[in-house]
Amino acid sequence: MEEDGEPTTESDQRNMPSSHVAHGVAHKRSMEPRPVPTYRVVSTDIPLEEDSPGPRCSHTLTAVVAIGEKNTPGYVGPRLILFGGATSIEDYSSAVGPQSVGGGAGIRLAGVTNDVHCYDIVSNKWARLHAVGEAPSPRAAHAAAAVGTMVVIQGGIGPAGHSTEDLFVLDLTHSKAKWHRVVVQGSGPGPRYGHVMALVAQRYLVVIGGNNGKRTLADTWALDTASKPYEWRKIEPEGDGPPPCMYSTASAQSDGLLVLCGGRDASGVPFSNAFALLKHWDARWEWVLAPGVPPSPRYQHAAVFVNSRLHVTGGCLRGGKMVEGSSSATVLDTNAAVWLDCDGVITSPRINRTSPDGAKIDMGLELTRRCRHAAAGVGNRIFLYGGLRGDILLGDLLVADDLLEALAAPVLHAAAASSSQHYVDGRCAESNQVSNSSTTIQTTASVNGVAVDACPGRGQRTLDTLTLVEASAAEAEAISATFAAAKEAASRQMDGNTDQPMPEEEQGPNGEYQMSTVETMDSSLHNQSPSSDVRLHHRAVVVAQEAGGALGGLVRQLSLDQFENEGRRVSYGSADGSGAAKKLLDKQLSSRGLHKKIISYLLKPRGWKPPLRRQFFMDANDVAELCDSVEQIFAREPNVLRLKAPVKIFGDLHGQFGDLMRLFDEYGSPSTAGDITYIDYLFLGDYVDRGQHSLETITLLLALKNEYPEHVHLIRGNHEAADINALFGFRIECIERMGERDGIWAWHRFNQLFNWLPLSALIEDKIICMHGGVGRSINYVDQIESLPRPITMDAGSIVLMDLLWSDPTENDSVEGLRPNARGPGLVTFGPDRVMTFCENNNLQLIVRAHECVMDGFERFAQGHLITLFSATNYCGTANNAGAILVLGRDLVVVPKLIHPIPPSTTYPESSLDHFEDVWMQELNVQRPPTPTRGRPQSSSDRSSLAWI
Repeated sequence: MEEDGEPTTESDQRNMPSSHVAHGVAHKRSMEPRPVPTYRVVSTDIPLEEDSPGPRCSHTLTAVVAIGEKNTPGYVGPRLILFGGATSIEDYSSAVGPQSVGGGAGIRLAGVTNDVHCYDIVSNKWARLHAVGEAPSPRAAHAAAAVGTMVVIQGGIGPAGHSTEDLFVLDLTHSKAKWHRVVVQGSGPGPRYGHVMALVAQRYLVVIGGNNGKRTLADTWALDTASKPYEWRKIEPEGDGPPPCMYSTASAQSDGLLVLCGGRDASGVPFSNAFALLKHWDARWEWVLAPGVPPSPRYQHAAVFVNSRLHVTGGCLRGGKMVEGSSSATVLDTNAAVWLDCDGVITSPRINRTSPDGAKIDMGLELTRRCRHAAAGVGNRIFLYGGLRGDILLGDLLVADDLLEALAAPVLHAAAASSSQHYVDGRCAESNQVSNSSTTIQTTASVNGVAVDACPGRGQRTLDTLTLVEASAAEAEAISATFAAAKEAASRQMDGNTDQPMPEEEQGPNGEYQMSTVETMDSSLHNQSPSSDVRLHHRAVVVAQEAGGALGGLVRQLSLDQFENEGRRVSYGSADGSGAAKKLLDKQLSSRGLHKKIISYLLKPRGWKPPLRRQFFMDANDVAELCDSVEQIFAREPNVLRLKAPVKIFGDLHGQFGDLMRLFDEYGSPSTAGDITYIDYLFLGDYVDRGQHSLETITLLLALKNEYPEHVHLIRGNHEAADINALFGFRIECIERMGERDGIWAWHRFNQLFNWLPLSALIEDKIICMHGGVGRSINYVDQIESLPRPITMDAGSIVLMDLLWSDPTENDSVEGLRPNARGPGLVTFGPDRVMTFCENNNLQLIVRAHECVMDGFERFAQGHLITLFSATNYCGTANNAGAILVLGRDLVVVPKLIHPIPPSTTYPESSLDHFEDVWMQELNVQRPPTPTRGRPQSSSDRSSLAWI
């Protein structure tokens, strides 16, 4: 963040001094909570008067992901979408009845709007959006959530009363924004306002609470965005959830954990507790009371997740009073299971403290003293816009960077021993001075011992809840003592760092410090005994079993949830705070670990065996969760991937999962125990059809893409299309192995994902990889880059057909274009087309798949094109070898082969494997494969594996 409040660009962050980077690295090694970030006003660019959102409250602010890849044509950076709200207010005394919303200053509903404004984070500009289509009515106190590049609006209240329950979607995928009204079947949440809505697990729109004009609600509804026709379903989560409430806030982590906090009941009593909503693999939903000591009751506040930290700002208390002081900006750290404010870890509920006359005010906290504002998170940043402060409407944009780990982390452990002198009877006596330009601001942290009900309005708390709060307070107080000591140590080290280069945000306009950053501390502190609790690390170190070979002696780390038996004796039934925190953490791990579990289940290069029964181990919900997460990755990637050597390249696999495991076993696997840390993996398409284990093949590759998005790359083949894989085995396999309902649904979802797959890859700007070839139409790489995505095969693009379907001619002597035996409209291309394409694009080699070749790889066009095929004994009859290409850093290409295993020696007549091999052959009888390139003409000659 620059001194004038403008956001720092990515290039600015890359150019920060090395000392700043070192601080970030140091904190990553620490497990301690870090302080609440400081908010600043952003000076934005407003080209026209109508582009300014202006002062308003009870609006929504939603973050929309970037479209495309940076520095490529068509790239649109991340944006904030502001919708609706009230642009004028009236005194609360006259704001009664249905024409006002909430406590405090009432909303003059004549000032409620349905306009849309967009803030482009990269250009730092506001713009008014004039979207086409049917727009929602003017409204405030509504709910909004982002689904990819779309913003969904639901509920609210306007000049005509309650808004309808219809879902309105603002589609920002294309250059012209467009409104859609979504048709939802059956009954739903109904008209309501003051409710919350969030996207859980990147799939489920969840609506909770609010007011329907008659009463305050506590119901929970979910809509599956991956299942059509759309339908609301009222869910009954297990566990004790929040009471009937309105004006609470909710935000969901990227891994699917939703946290709801605050709100008020029908009589205006505010709540302070936070609740986590979790969705289990077996479709159960469950409420869990979030651990830690909540800072202050509040409602009409804002909250948003940045990574694992929920940032909560502002809000109201009973009687329309504002949340002030240190409680106006707080954080729930879900990893550490504690609440924090600017004074440290919260050990007892904060009461609202009004600053005495003449007292100095912390301007960072004063900025967050507001209600009815909106928040959104982008990357590591939290943005706030608008709201109310007393009877004043606000129209400012605030930002905070959650990157200040270095303030305390390097000294937390060392300073822990001296923490007791800073805390007496739960009261913090430390003070901190911060220099800001020429003004010195004094902030004093103190915790009053007055007890506050952690959940007012719910009646007497149960003994379990009381025990949890007390235990959490004890644990939090110990951490807070460490935190305070670290801050004091940081202050003592301020003078010692003046010789080091400082990041720009740490310098005032005259070179003064704004905040100190600590690299070192007095060595005497290192000799003191730590006071932190003993805890089990979340990973275990494992030495590979193999005594020799490529894996022998390697050490790897496994997450504890990957061990089947280790935790079988552990029970989380106790009510103590640490147990509840551990339970919440375990649930988070399980909710975000589907791709890890797939990898653990399938990535067994030496030990994988076909399932005893052909039933697949995933259901439709699992397929949806996997596809939803990977689709977001593919959507961010360009049509032509740009890769660096070294790269390991795979050709067609066609559901022959056993061959994939053999290749991984022989030549390295994409895991931390393998070679993923120093070589990329590129797969050239045709993952499904023909073979007997298409489901295992595609799910493992997608899970690997999710786990290693920067190192595992998938491009599209001609069989990644619904009209093709409906005929050549994949659809049948889905139905037979998952059941008709789940199978058909999963098949549809996979094919939706296939439409997002990248189309080619360029390695070191010298080698292009594609599935088919250049055909008749492709002369430049730009033609591939300009294709739209998602794209279906029936889009009618000749470029796409050539890219996925064309083949080289019979040999180098056949030039030009020839008809292709695969079907009408398809062509083969000669070596002259290869050379022309390479010359036009300054390339040296084309690597393509698409054709079965006897040796697994085959050269063409004097070596300027290589065909690669990785499945052995294609369709059970070809008897071909399978190969991969390993491209080293020196750009030397090394083919590596596996040969087919004779079925007679591997599969006894009575074995399941033999049955599956027969099933595969019978499946292909009605749809014979394309003749193997380079195969001997005699059908009886199957003795050669390397015939040219």
